[in-house]
Amino acid sequence: MTIRRIQPWRRIAEAIQAVIILGIPFVRINGESALRFDISSLRLHVFGVSLWMDEFFIVLMGLFFLTFLTILVTLLFGRIWCGWLCPQTVIIDITSFLDRARLKGVSQKIAAYTLTLLACIVVAANLIWYFVSPYEFIPALATGSLGPVIWGFWISLSVILFLNYAFLRHTWCATVCPYAKLQGALFDSSTMVISFDGRRQSECMDCRACVRVCPVSIDVRSGLNAACISCAECLDACAERMEKKQKPGLIGYFFGRPGNKRKLMRTNALLIGAVTLLFLFFFLYLSFTRNPFDLIVMPNYDMRPRVTEKEELLNSFILAAENRGRQDREFTTAASLQGRTVKVLPERIVLKAGEYKRIPIYLFLPEKERGNAVLTIETSQPPPLRIVRNVGIMLPEEVK
Repeated sequence: MTIRRIQPWRRIAEAIQAVIILGIPFVRINGESALRFDISSLRLHVFGVSLWMDEFFIVLMGLFFLTFLTILVTLLFGRIWCGWLCPQTVIIDITSFLDRARLKGVSQKIAAYTLTLLACIVVAANLIWYFVSPYEFIPALATGSLGPVIWGFWISLSVILFLNYAFLRHTWCATVCPYAKLQGALFDSSTMVISFDGRRQSECMDCRACVRVCPVSIDVRSGLNAACISCAECLDACAERMEKKQKPGLIGYFFGRPGNKRKLMRTNALLIGAVTLLFLFFFLYLSFTRNPFDLIVMPNYDMRPRVTEKEELLNSFILAAENRGRQDREFTTAASLQGRTVKVLPERIVLKAGEYKRIPIYLFLPEKERGNAVLTIETSQPPPLRIVRNVGIMLPEEVK
């Protein structure tokens, strides 16, 4: 009889996750990090899109989507995240040599703790790379110009991570983790769990192999326990023992209690799924309809309205312009008043990628004109943009 072990698949999933998390900071799209929050400019770079601080309502929709997606996955599949993808679990499994070294001599313990510390230093640096590009971090480290702030964060994170992975380990998952506590309120009678099949109680050999391999020291035979992280170590251990008797393991993945009828599509799951899709729709809609160019027109109080020598009314405004795209853009300016074209300077504006400028602009209008002028800023570069703003014409004091 051949059994299908879970642990090799868990190790593959963990390895893929480790490669992705360590590798994403090194990926560049259009010359910028694939995923990074730049503190100096307060911009979030997300796979080719740069979101400015005043666009964080898009990020908020994304966070709502991820929150409800997490609730939905937890409701359906229990602590699958904890056992397969949680960084805490992944790093504990990567540093599993530490658990084995504790049963050996002093030299092995020192070597294991040293390797764990090195792993924590790398993980801490990786966390910083989501805020400071590794293409800036590594050269600065090599030249000794990393700076006290980054050094402080790196050392602090390394120490905290080392204390966690050297001493707490799975104790964190079983006692402190807030997500683990929340899951107890999200489970229902059809949530997927790792459970002992009580219908086959008489077949149990009481070898306690499932208890010995459990990283949080629980007995799965006693029923569902909030400390269980769904690592499936007990599942494989039981399957190996039962294989000798040519029987399937007594522990497995079940939706609810063993023997219960599977109910994936239930009312609470459908409602949470609908809300999840709704926030996903909002997030995608806001992402695809965002304007890569922002423009605010304000009066230029440093230059009062006046009449020129050519008997033209001169009004000045300030264009607060922001190019949120990833390429330099050139814009043309035009203005009209009551359907008639009026002169505007400057006629062209150039904004570099990510640049913010306050640009004085001047309108030359027929003397004593009143009303609102129409100011048009546009570019033919792909994607073409055209922004229209109404500006109120102001008269000099002597004309009023």
